[in-house]
Amino acid sequence: MLEKMRSQGGEKKGLELKGKREKFVELAESRTKNAIKAIRVIAKLGNKNAYQYDDSDVQKIARALTREIDALKARMSQSGGRETVDFKL
Repeated sequence: MLEKMRSQGGEKKGLELKGKREKFVELAESRTKNAIKAIRVIAKLGNKNAYQYDDSDVQKIARALTREIDALKARMSQSGGRETVDFKL
């Protein structure tokens, strides 16, 4: 009887993990696509006919994005990470 209960508990836990995995995949794909689209919108600022900027502006933007990628890696490999968004040219 005890083994049957353990087996059912393991099945339930397996279903919970599968549901969590499916939710993670769904959200990760959606959010990553949105992030890529947002980066492409930033890249449109590279139109020199429409905007005036210099290399230091480009470097600041690239550093900010790189910092966030580094924070993403840190947060997903361990607990912690930044929630605030701070960026200025």
